[in-house]
Amino acid sequence: MKMFINTPDVFLYRDFVDFRKSINGLSVIVEQQMQLSPLTGSVFVFCNKGRDKLKVLYWDKTGFALWYKRLEKDRFKWPTKLSKQSLNLTEQQLHWLFNGFDVLGHQAVSYESVAL
Repeated sequence: MKMFINTPDVFLYRDFVDFRKSINGLSVIVEQQMQLSPLTGSVFVFCNKGRDKLKVLYWDKTGFALWYKRLEKDRFKWPTKLSKQSLNLTEQQLHWLFNGFDVLGHQAVSYESVAL
Protein backbone atom coordinates (compact mmCIF):
# COMPACT_ATOMS: atom_id res chain seq x y z
CA MET A 1 0.00 0.00 0.00
CA LYS A 2 1.36 3.41 -0.98
CA MET A 3 0.93 5.93 1.81
CA PHE A 4 1.84 9.05 -0.14
CA ILE A 5 1.09 8.93 -3.85
CA ASN A 6 3.82 10.12 -6.26
CA THR A 7 6.20 11.22 -3.52
CA PRO A 8 9.45 12.52 -5.03
CA ASP A 9 11.39 12.52 -1.75
CA VAL A 10 11.04 11.92 1.95
CA PHE A 11 13.02 14.18 4.29
CA LEU A 12 13.40 13.60 8.01
CA TYR A 13 14.21 16.69 10.10
CA ARG A 14 16.74 15.51 12.69
CA ASP A 15 16.10 18.02 15.51
CA PHE A 16 13.09 17.69 17.74
CA VAL A 17 10.22 20.09 17.02
CA ASP A 18 7.78 21.92 19.27
CA PHE A 19 4.51 20.18 18.36
CA ARG A 20 2.48 23.32 18.86
CA LYS A 21 3.76 24.13 15.35
CA SER A 22 1.33 23.31 12.59
CA ILE A 23 1.47 23.68 8.81
CA ASN A 24 2.81 27.25 8.72
CA GLY A 25 5.45 26.72 11.41
CA LEU A 26 6.66 23.44 9.92
CA SER A 27 6.76 24.98 6.43
CA VAL A 28 9.05 27.70 7.80
CA ILE A 29 11.39 25.01 9.20
CA VAL A 30 11.46 23.32 5.79
CA GLU A 31 12.32 26.59 4.02
CA GLN A 32 14.67 28.21 6.53
CA GLN A 33 16.35 25.35 8.39
CA MET A 34 16.30 22.58 5.77
CA GLN A 35 16.60 25.06 2.87
CA LEU A 36 14.08 23.12 0.81
CA SER A 37 10.76 24.07 -0.73
CA PRO A 38 7.70 22.61 1.01
CA LEU A 39 5.77 22.99 -2.28
CA THR A 40 7.56 20.23 -4.23
CA GLY A 41 5.31 17.37 -3.13
CA SER A 42 8.10 15.98 -0.97
CA VAL A 43 7.21 14.52 2.41
CA PHE A 44 8.74 16.12 5.52
CA VAL A 45 8.82 14.16 8.80
CA PHE A 46 9.15 15.79 12.23
CA CYS A 47 9.34 14.30 15.73
CA ASN A 48 8.67 15.67 19.22
CA LYS A 49 11.23 15.56 22.05
CA GLY A 50 9.46 12.64 23.73
CA ARG A 51 9.81 10.66 20.46
CA ASP A 52 6.23 9.40 20.77
CA LYS A 53 4.70 11.68 18.11
CA LEU A 54 5.38 12.32 14.44
CA LYS A 55 4.06 14.97 12.11
CA VAL A 56 4.29 14.49 8.36
CA LEU A 57 3.85 17.52 6.12
CA TYR A 58 3.36 17.45 2.36
CA TRP A 59 1.92 19.51 -0.47
CA ASP A 60 -0.52 17.66 -2.77
CA LYS A 61 -1.01 20.38 -5.45
CA THR A 62 -4.27 21.56 -3.88
CA GLY A 63 -2.95 22.45 -0.44
CA PHE A 64 -0.92 21.23 2.48
CA ALA A 65 -1.71 18.02 4.31
CA LEU A 66 -0.52 17.33 7.84
CA TRP A 67 -0.51 13.77 9.10
CA TYR A 68 -0.12 13.10 12.85
CA LYS A 69 0.91 9.85 14.54
CA ARG A 70 0.96 9.29 18.32
CA LEU A 71 2.31 6.14 19.92
CA GLU A 72 0.55 5.03 23.07
CA LYS A 73 3.40 3.03 24.67
CA ASP A 74 6.61 3.05 22.64
CA ARG A 75 9.06 5.55 21.18
CA PHE A 76 10.17 6.13 17.60
CA LYS A 77 13.76 5.16 16.76
CA TRP A 78 14.85 8.69 15.88
CA PRO A 79 18.35 9.13 14.40
CA THR A 80 19.84 11.72 16.79
CA LYS A 81 23.54 11.11 16.12
CA LEU A 82 23.64 12.69 12.68
CA SER A 83 25.75 15.69 11.77
CA LYS A 84 23.30 16.75 9.04
CA GLN A 85 20.15 18.72 9.83
CA SER A 86 18.00 16.48 7.64
CA LEU A 87 18.09 13.01 6.20
CA ASN A 88 16.69 11.85 2.86
CA LEU A 89 14.75 8.60 3.35
CA THR A 90 13.33 6.07 0.98
CA GLU A 91 9.64 5.31 1.25
CA GLN A 92 10.63 1.90 2.69
CA GLN A 93 12.67 3.60 5.44
CA LEU A 94 9.68 5.79 6.24
CA HIS A 95 7.54 2.68 6.70
CA TRP A 96 10.28 1.19 8.91
CA LEU A 97 10.19 4.32 11.06
CA PHE A 98 6.39 4.08 11.40
CA ASN A 99 6.77 0.42 12.40
CA GLY A 100 9.41 1.03 15.09
CA PHE A 101 12.61 0.11 13.28
CA ASP A 102 15.85 2.09 13.09
CA VAL A 103 15.87 3.72 9.65
CA LEU A 104 19.66 4.05 9.51
CA GLY A 105 20.57 0.45 10.33
CA HIS A 106 24.25 -0.27 10.63
CA GLN A 107 26.60 2.43 9.45
CA ALA A 108 29.27 1.63 6.88
CA VAL A 109 32.78 1.23 8.26
CA SER A 110 36.00 1.63 6.32
CA TYR A 111 39.55 0.75 7.31
CA GLU A 112 42.92 1.37 5.71
CA SER A 113 44.27 -2.05 6.72
CA VAL A 114 43.15 -5.28 8.35
CA ALA A 115 46.32 -5.51 10.46
CA LEU A 116 45.82 -4.71 14.12
